[in-house]
Amino acid sequence: MEDEKKEIQSRLVERNKDIKPEEITEILKTVSPGTLLRNAVEGIQKAKTGGLIVAYNDFMQNLFEGGFKLNARSTSQRLIELSKMDGGIVLSKDLRKILFCNVLLTPNNTISSNETGTRHKAAERTAKQAGTIVIAVSQRRNEVALFYKDLKYLIRDTNDIIRRATEILQILEKHKEVFEKDKNELDVEELKKRPKLNKALSLIQKGVMILKISDTLKGYIIELGSEGAIVKSRLKELLYRVEKEVDEVIKDYSRLGLPKSKKILSVLSYDELLEIENIKQCMGLSESEFILPKGYRMLEKTGIADQDTGILIKNFKNLISILDLKKEDLIPFFGEEKANEISEKLSHIKE
Repeated sequence: MEDEKKEIQSRLVERNKDIKPEEITEILKTVSPGTLLRNAVEGIQKAKTGGLIVAYNDFMQNLFEGGFKLNARSTSQRLIELSKMDGGIVLSKDLRKILFCNVLLTPNNTISSNETGTRHKAAERTAKQAGTIVIAVSQRRNEVALFYKDLKYLIRDTNDIIRRATEILQILEKHKEVFEKDKNELDVEELKKRPKLNKALSLIQKGVMILKISDTLKGYIIELGSEGAIVKSRLKELLYRVEKEVDEVIKDYSRLGLPKSKKILSVLSYDELLEIENIKQCMGLSESEFILPKGYRMLEKTGIADQDTGILIKNFKNLISILDLKKEDLIPFFGEEKANEISEKLSHIKE
């Protein structure tokens, strides 16, 4: 999974801090399978002509010359045919109209570029200078690159993305099986009043791993657009309650509190997450420390209100003490009616 993570990072390089995540999401949607642009670039690839497609904005006015004005509705077939000319194609900002075709892009040639080909250099510099979307289809390399500001993204074959997404989904399913097993075993240990810290840490480890891997899969789902509906649906099923369970275990066992522990956990790499000792340190726990769960996770399963859970934990410290409470112990804090209700819910846990 570390390789998958690095691949995504290398393909979505965000050097310009002004690019917001939602911008990247919207851009990827414009070239997802089934869209006009995606159909066009795939057609240009098959025609082996190469091409340049630019989205117009106010900064583009002086960045191209020559060609001719078209002002026609944008269709995939028109873009494929017009790309047979050497020049670039300028689309309206909303990509619905072809404004100009066969133009020569003239960005500032002092702008740095990591590209080698003339077409790709022009595309990268135009994207940086105008802050717009530029798509370069390579005739020689059979490669499609999307540039936006300082970002470069390689558009890959749909079947390849689906294959990779399916592989990650299978990995997630295996992790979820282990997560559920650890959760059930921790339930039993906590109710028998002999919880093992390593079981709680293992549950956190698997949960964070699932959430981390799912972020990679979400990137593929964005790329797939409507083609990723099934993968998206299955991911939603796998993620159900995972983050909630992880948060509650952290609240139960962490000495640092939920926000701080989560922040530290979020920066751990996949390799670092594999070490239970690292998870323990994120909880602020020492080597041989024995700790009883506060009870957030178990009490949440009963439907006891968060406010009432807070009162129980504040006054009785841990789950073991709370499960030993009798109705009479609860009356001073909740009154007779609510004490009776909470006592019944606690009895359900023990049963």
